[in-house]
Amino acid sequence: MTQTIDLAGLADELERRAGAGRVIVAIAGAPGSGKSTMAERLAGKLNGRQPGLAAVLPMDGYHYDDLHLVSAGLRPRKGAPNTFDVGGLFHTLKRLRARDEAEVAVPVFDRQIEIARAGARLIPAEVPVIVAEGNYLLLDQAPWDRLLPLFDLTVMVDVPEHVLRARLRGRWERLGMDEPAIRAKLEENDLPNARSVREGSVAADYRLQNH
Repeated sequence: MTQTIDLAGLADELERRAGAGRVIVAIAGAPGSGKSTMAERLAGKLNGRQPGLAAVLPMDGYHYDDLHLVSAGLRPRKGAPNTFDVGGLFHTLKRLRARDEAEVAVPVFDRQIEIARAGARLIPAEVPVIVAEGNYLLLDQAPWDRLLPLFDLTVMVDVPEHVLRARLRGRWERLGMDEPAIRAKLEENDLPNARSVREGSVAADYRLQNH
């Protein structure tokens, strides 16, 4: 049964588990739920207690590039489950779990240019807590479901749809989109993706509210 937890409680749980070896926590949530911010805050809280305790692995680094998405006719649905290199993320998680390399280079998505930067972050073997974050980490469908056994702890960031809508609208307004483009982005991509996360994910160990 999913329990509700706050960020401090989650940090306590991860710090306790890290004493027995590397722990990988999945923080999932719909677009606009604040999962990326929560993941960074969690890692910051852990590193504030002990430098080098946590590192963040962002799912968005595994976006397929526009060079593929355009030719495949998927560019309008960028951000949907089938626009990510799930296999690449799977093998990165396996490398991080094995902990037999001095460091693992992971990609990070640059929102300013809509491109994932390869090798933008290095995660040393000494870091005991890996905070993986992304929309579809708990999705109960292939090929995403092969990720689930690689997580020691799972968390869903819980946000109502009307809050998601307002946050996402604000995001696109800040990027200078006009009203027709914002409506299309919300109704044809963002909110359908959000419903996929809310309705298609397995039950998480913990629910983290971010209203």
